[in-house]
This record gives sequence, structure tokens and C-alpha cells, in this order.
Amino acid sequence: MKKAVAKKTIAKSAAKKAAAPRKRATKATQGKDEAAGTPDTRAQSALTWLKRHSSKATRDGMARYGLPSDRAVGATMADMLALAKRLGRDRALAAALWDTGVYEARMVAAMVDDPAQVTAAQMDRWCKDFDNWGICDTVCFKLFDRAPHAWAKVTQWSGKRDEFVKRAAFALLWGLTVHDKHAEDAKFIDGLRLIERAADDDRNFVKKAVNMALRATGKRNRALNAAAVATAKRLADSPNAAAKWVGKDALRELTSPAMTRRLTA
Repeated sequence: MKKAVAKKTIAKSAAKKAAAPRKRATKATQGKDEAAGTPDTRAQSALTWLKRHSSKATRDGMARYGLPSDRAVGATMADMLALAKRLGRDRALAAALWDTGVYEARMVAAMVDDPAQVTAAQMDRWCKDFDNWGICDTVCFKLFDRAPHAWAKVTQWSGKRDEFVKRAAFALLWGLTVHDKHAEDAKFIDGLRLIERAADDDRNFVKKAVNMALRATGKRNRALNAAAVATAKRLADSPNAAAKWVGKDALRELTSPAMTRRLTA
């Protein structure tokens, strides 16, 4: 009896050892499969992954945040970030993901593209496709604000009429206050002039981006805080309702005790 049990144990152990290499080979093969293929096939594979991680509840809930769901699968931001990490930097794949037109695929495209290689033409092309604040802000924060042409596009887009192109100018400026660690204050002073010029635009998505860019500029350092406060005060005194709201709302944060402590520290 004892010999029979011992034989079974040895047999199970041998079976596990034999199976282990096969499992490792399967994982390695899967990794090769994911990296293989044209950018279009890899984009479709990524889209399939997003669909597997989607839900109707997530897609339906997008409406609460003003995001259109007719071109969305219903994946969460956490899933998009996880997929982007899994894919890594891949410029060709980013272009293919963008061309799908799917909301989540375009979000991931911004996360996997290489900002150093982003051209001015690409920025204009993608910007024209912006149709909601989510994709606009994510592309600006995750990609465009690290691109070589970022500052030029702030100026260029701030004068455009299209709602999301104009929003992109100030979302980009907002991102630059955080990610461009070496920019001189003079660039942000120029940004404040653009903010003041655009503050009378009463369209919701433009007005909010202008406000956030103003507040973000004033958080960068003490000198820019003083300049942003001066701009906000002028706007708060404006007869234009949109400009007045932008100025008053920004002043509450930029002159708060918490902001003073932060800048002093």
C-alpha cells in the first residue's frame, strides 16, 4: 500500500515538472504573438482586449460626465492605463489605434505614442478629431505637452473658433505648467495674456479650460502667482459674465491661505 502511494506521488511530481516548460513556452509564444503583426492587426488585438474588459454600465455612465458613448466600448481608465503599460511605447501602433476612432483606443494611443517624435502636423490632425473633453485633455496631458511643438500650438490653437481646438490650447497650457520643468516664467506670462483674451468665451468646455490654465499657472511659483492673481482680478471686474466667473473662481484658490503656505514652502 505504501509503495503504491509513493509511486502515485512520484508520478504527480513528474507530471508537474513536465508541464512547467510547456506553460513557460505558452507564455513566451503569447508575448511574441502580441508583438507580431502589422500596426493595424496589433490595434485590433488591443481593441479586442479593451472590449473584453468593458461593461455596459461603464459605457452608460459616460453620459454623466459629458462623454459620448456612441464610439466607446465601456472600458475604465484603469484598464486603459493597464493596457498602455502592457503595450509600451509604439508610435506606429498609436497611429493605428487613433485611426480606429474608438474612444478608449484613442486614449491608449496618447499613452503609447512617443512625444519626442510627435510632429506639428500630427498635433493639428489629432486636434481636429477632438469631440469631447476627455480625449482632448488626455491627449494634451499624456502626450502633446511633452512634444517639441507644444508651446507653438498653445498660441496657435488659442485663436481658433472650434470649441475643442480652443479648449486644447488651454488644456495644453495647463499641462505645461506641470510637465515643462524648465520653461521660463516669460512663457507663462504670455500664456496669461492668451487666457485674458479668451476668458470671455462662454462655451462651457472653453471657459473651464481657461479657468484651469489660469489657476495652474498661479500655482507654479510665487512670481507667477502674483501675475495670475493680477489677471484674475481684472477678469473678476469684467462686465462679461464668462470672464467674471473665470476671474472670481480662480481668485478663490490663488489667494487662499493654503496656496500661500504652499508657495512659501
